[in-house]
Amino acid sequence: MSRAAAARGLSVLTVAVTAALVAGCTGGAPVGTTSTPGSGGALSGVPGLPDAALEVMNQPHYASGRWAISVEDLDTGETLIDLDADKLAEPGSFVKTYSAGAAWVKWGPDHTVTTPVKQSGNVTDGTLTGDLILVGQGDLTMGGRTKDDGTVDFTNLDHNDANPLPGATLTSEDPLTGLDELAAEVKASGIDAVNGDVVIDDRLFASVLQGKPVTPTIINQNLLDVLITPGTAGEPATAALTPAVAPWKLDNQVQTVAAGEKTAISAPKPSPADPNTLVITGTIAQGDDPSLKVYEFEDTASFARTALIEALGRAGVTVSASPVAANAAGSLPDSAAVAALPAVAELESLPLGEEITYVMKISYNRGAQTLMCRLSADAGEPDCGPENGMGMGVAGESWAEAGLDVLGASLIDGSGLEGNYITPANAVQIQSIMAARPDAERWRDTMPILGVDGSLAAVQPDSPAAGKVFAKTGTLVNGDSFNGRVRLSTKTLGGVMETEGGRNLAFTIIVNQGFYPTMEGVFDANNDVGAVAAAIQQAY
Repeated sequence: MSRAAAARGLSVLTVAVTAALVAGCTGGAPVGTTSTPGSGGALSGVPGLPDAALEVMNQPHYASGRWAISVEDLDTGETLIDLDADKLAEPGSFVKTYSAGAAWVKWGPDHTVTTPVKQSGNVTDGTLTGDLILVGQGDLTMGGRTKDDGTVDFTNLDHNDANPLPGATLTSEDPLTGLDELAAEVKASGIDAVNGDVVIDDRLFASVLQGKPVTPTIINQNLLDVLITPGTAGEPATAALTPAVAPWKLDNQVQTVAAGEKTAISAPKPSPADPNTLVITGTIAQGDDPSLKVYEFEDTASFARTALIEALGRAGVTVSASPVAANAAGSLPDSAAVAALPAVAELESLPLGEEITYVMKISYNRGAQTLMCRLSADAGEPDCGPENGMGMGVAGESWAEAGLDVLGASLIDGSGLEGNYITPANAVQIQSIMAARPDAERWRDTMPILGVDGSLAAVQPDSPAAGKVFAKTGTLVNGDSFNGRVRLSTKTLGGVMETEGGRNLAFTIIVNQGFYPTMEGVFDANNDVGAVAAAIQQAY
């Protein structure tokens, strides 16, 4: 490919990578007495940093960049490594440590929210003359990710990342489980028919992230999943839509090609002829694993309304209103009047600790922003959109009350898009605060584990450090059209570790501005930052 062609391709590349990235390695004892941070030249002897880490950091792709590292002994408070630890840097999705952590220090890991279905009108002989109103509370999973043991289920590459990253998979749970439970409760309350409407009340808060709505009612993360399975070469592939909710249909134009040929499938898009028909095109190689793609809803409330009406039907409750009509939010009485109505069904969320596990393990962007909006709404401010600071002011107050030096961070959203800045030392202070809590181990376990699960599952599973580093990842990638290459804006890894010598450390590692000829280099960067963490884990 010519440089001009590469530049054209990279001119549209601005990706916030939120999934599985980072690695591990081994190292010797801490060495070094001098350093040249920020000089653009080779780092030579950073106090406390093992040589194995320096070898990684001094690779050519980082010659124009900057590394920043902070490491602290959680038991003694001793700073072990300080490389530009007080300098602000973009952390990417590592910001979720701040947003999810703000909810944790505010409410604790056992906090839940309850989503009610309210009855507006009277019931006579089993018929409700009036409306059912589901009042969204920001439940991240609505019963659709709960395992038999009551914990949250996730895959290491989640369906939220299915379109930009290959290899995403689905959990086994029915995403409509919560709606089915609510519908069964409505039936048990004595309602057999609704002579009125079903309405979704999404007024608790309002926000937007990456052009998509962040809303209080979340069914299947407000996605439709399309799973494409190859057939015989030369024949059409098969495709399945989950959840199967009216009026959505598939126009499957994916063809199976010979084994070894390229699998390339487009993200689902509404048909010009019918906006409720999703068109998928492309090829999938015979013998390949099924490929997952997703469609993100704009009108999330109407999707939830239809799904609830269908769940009511499955429970034996008929609804006179059209199931595929738009959600009639304008017909709702004011919020205080809705709150005063009797509840005929209620769904309790997973504990906050489980919701945060889902957010952290798979780096769920809208989930993190939803937590910010829940904090904002709890403080009496339902507008958690860009014009009102995305709810970050309330998060800052939560952290300040917990003892964090909040001036060590400058944050604009809960998910970790471009424009957020932290110092590594400030991020380490968060882990120090959390480590002093009685629920410290539960917080630690929300983070991906090196070589084990979440966004670190594929990161050096055979390393001696595997299973001993609990850390949140963060990645921001952009194109360098001028040179026809890829710019790694940031790669971050931070959390806690149990070292080879039995010490408990908090750490943050950030590298900004690395350069690669292709996107494959970004995966190398994951390995590199993880290798630095693993070298530290082995050295102490």
